[in-house]
Amino acid sequence: MATAKKATKKKTATKHVKHVKKVAPLKSFKLAKEPTPFVSFRVTDQTVYWSILLILILILALWVLQIQINISDVLNQVNV
Repeated sequence: MATAKKATKKKTATKHVKHVKKVAPLKSFKLAKEPTPFVSFRVTDQTVYWSILLILILILALWVLQIQINISDVLNQVNV
């Protein structure tokens, strides 16, 4: 009867390493002066973009309102 040898694995040793976290020193919060006043009016690129967008939205709203009035007139004429 033939006997088979089983291969045995050796367990590898694991190293436990402690990780030390470096803590930054605490700093106090100091108030900084604002570069511009909070309530100020200055025309910037975004002001122009928002103004154009607002005008386009208003034109679209007036156009849709005009279409609704026209449809209402046509339906009133059909009913008469």
